[in-house]
Amino acid sequence: MKRIVSALLIFLLLPMPTAQAVGTSASSAVLMDADSGRVLYAHNPHDKRLIASITKLMTALVVLESGTDLRELVKVDAAATRAEGSSIYLRPGEEITVEGLLYGLLLHSGNDAALALALHCGGTVEAFVDRMNRKAQELGMENSSFANPNGLNAEDHYSTAFDMALLARACLANPTLREIAATKSISIGGRVFTNHNKLLWRYEGCIGLKTGYTEKAGRTLVSAAQRDGVTLIAVTLNDPDDWKDHAALLDYGFETYTHQELVRAGEEITTLPVSGALVPQVKVTAAEGASYPLRAGETLQRELMLRSPCPEAPVRQGDAAGELVWRLNGEIAARVPLVYAGSAADCRCKAREFFWKNVFKN
Repeated sequence: MKRIVSALLIFLLLPMPTAQAVGTSASSAVLMDADSGRVLYAHNPHDKRLIASITKLMTALVVLESGTDLRELVKVDAAATRAEGSSIYLRPGEEITVEGLLYGLLLHSGNDAALALALHCGGTVEAFVDRMNRKAQELGMENSSFANPNGLNAEDHYSTAFDMALLARACLANPTLREIAATKSISIGGRVFTNHNKLLWRYEGCIGLKTGYTEKAGRTLVSAAQRDGVTLIAVTLNDPDDWKDHAALLDYGFETYTHQELVRAGEEITTLPVSGALVPQVKVTAAEGASYPLRAGETLQRELMLRSPCPEAPVRQGDAAGELVWRLNGEIAARVPLVYAGSAADCRCKAREFFWKNVFKN
């Protein structure tokens, strides 16, 4: 009995595994809050690495932002059918909709679908890749370079876990791309596509996004999950155990961080006096809402930054009034623009108008 009690005491005193002890088998990894962009976990986040087929998230985003009609028919160029690796087996001269190619691209990871879309939307693969790189710059993907639309290994084709998380945020903000990436299986254009992303079946709340693999890149994965209105993004590069690692990362994020509502859109922040106005005061409100993920014990400091503490008339409703800034440990965590909620006409103009009409003309 003493041995049993001793063993039980030792067991109880041992540190229990918690979500705080998260780690991965990946060469690089990032867990990011989709709404705020806060990085919740990172391992070698800015290391440049081969990314394989998660490249196709950028391909899809560029296609969708080009304004191309999803119902538009694409006549498959013979060059697209000669793509290496995974394929949806396009035939030269075949006609397939842009929508069908996007599903083949994101669910079945068709390299031929990527080339067909690039040729259709860019005229040439090179022109389309140039658009991909311009979009990367626009998103702040400072350590990324794209050389093709499908992710095949190339010296000047690489990204980082952090940059791919930025791309994932943009993809989730595109309703069509978000819907396609979350589709488990679909029959379209005479083909059946089943999503390669097993987390859609294995992880509660998973909403995409894309798998990838080449021998040199290893397994790459970008995933996202949503629970109680909170969306998290996980990225791993060169990870032999990515399904398990992504589940652990997402669990860690949901269990460790709580979203704090900072401000609601339209919420009144302050009232300011207006100089030279018929209306002596004007309300200032938040132009948009904001929330931020916080660990236990973390607090944000709020700072009101006004364009003027006493604006001069005229003031127009909707004009910029400044911004609200929240800081965490001295660093800016969130910011929201402020606007005037009403108008205040210049009483001096009114006085001059009255004088002109009623005194000078008489």
